[in-house]
Amino acid sequence: MSQHPLIQAFAEAGQSQVFAFFDRLNAEQQKQLLADAAEIDLAEIARLNATLVAKSGAAGVDLSDLSPAPYESLPKNGGDADQWAAAKVAGENALRAGRVAAFTVAGGQGTRLGYDGPKGTYPVTPLKKKTLFHVFAEKLLAAGRRYGRPLHWFIMTSHINHAATEAHFEENNYFGLDRAKVHFFRQGRMPAVDPQGKILLENTHTIAMSPDGHGGSLRALHRAGALDLMQREGIDVLSYFQVDNPLVRFIDPAFVGWHVIRGSEMSSKMVPKAYAEEKVGHFCMQRGNLVVVEYSDLPMDMQKETDADGRLRYVAGSIAIHLLDREFIRRMATGDTALPFHRADKKIPTVDADGNPVKPEKANGIKFELFVFDALPFAKNPVVIETDRADDFSPVKNATGLDSPQTCADDQCRQFARWLNAHGAAVPVDETGRPAFDIEVSPTFGYDEDSFAESWAALAPKPAVSAGLYLA
Repeated sequence: MSQHPLIQAFAEAGQSQVFAFFDRLNAEQQKQLLADAAEIDLAEIARLNATLVAKSGAAGVDLSDLSPAPYESLPKNGGDADQWAAAKVAGENALRAGRVAAFTVAGGQGTRLGYDGPKGTYPVTPLKKKTLFHVFAEKLLAAGRRYGRPLHWFIMTSHINHAATEAHFEENNYFGLDRAKVHFFRQGRMPAVDPQGKILLENTHTIAMSPDGHGGSLRALHRAGALDLMQREGIDVLSYFQVDNPLVRFIDPAFVGWHVIRGSEMSSKMVPKAYAEEKVGHFCMQRGNLVVVEYSDLPMDMQKETDADGRLRYVAGSIAIHLLDREFIRRMATGDTALPFHRADKKIPTVDADGNPVKPEKANGIKFELFVFDALPFAKNPVVIETDRADDFSPVKNATGLDSPQTCADDQCRQFARWLNAHGAAVPVDETGRPAFDIEVSPTFGYDEDSFAESWAALAPKPAVSAGLYLA
């Protein structure tokens, strides 16, 4: 076998099986296998084998000393209107000063939607069928115009969709954005291991690799040089959101203001859970730290607990919208304090000792992933604010049913109808607020109610509100 130093390093780490078929591979296949191996931190894998793969790492989630996390309620729900107003002013000042950038986690494919391509290229709006990336780009473009400072946009792709994502932006001329302010980089990957901690091969010339989870975005930002770029540009607040939610208000001055005024290193939005069994994470306090406990980890009897008024105690649901301080990200990516990995037991296609394909019928391996909300306990002065679900959260996750393209399109139409009716239009709606016909408002006309109100007030004459209304 070749005496390549990488092969020797794997042998010394007890992982020589990775190169078991190396001598029978052609030059291109050998190059591929070595490239996969070069991504792997063998010392990190050894630590994970000791802590997560061994029995000592199989302990469940620590649920001791949990209590519901406090949050800043919206004024209509009892929050301090003056504090919210002050937060909005502070956030607008930060945006005008160029302190804020956007960050989209976009490594996923549209497989669950029956779509062959990056999820961000999925058409999602009710009338024009704009893609998710198109919607976000127009929101960013409009916010830059409104605050007089074009915003940088960082987009984390994956190995599987990086080229297709870049091509989508090229084909659409970056949706009118300055391409110098749009930055693509790939998410990190981790190898899968078997129950004995041995790294698995996907086939004879590739390692079974998978994305390292949304928490890996913090490491990826550092490795891609994004944090240094932010520092050069005077950006110290990064607005994090996931690619599947077209309603997201990721340029939200009130949210930015709460973050800035409180001197927070990481802030989050919450929505009150719609019902006890809703599958969202829970913001909780644990021994003085803010944490998120996944719905699958919080016992159902706790999820159903109510207070004296009959409201759910653990009501603050996480919707994966955060603000992060630049230097906090750097500390989490490079410092002694690092996000913990989680194990996930999975069925992983691999090969047998002779190199023949094996498609397991039950879990045969372990994947490692990082969760971004695990950074919250390490953040100084974390803030959780309430947001309206109807104006911030309607993801596209499933082909049909809940969180599907249809429910998302309906929610977009409801939002646009609310804006129109609040400012003098007469849009007929049903008992759910859904208009009788499809409506679409381009984010360049209005990306939130404030910007919509400004555009609507300046519009003369007002258009007739009828089927197929599109405001741009």
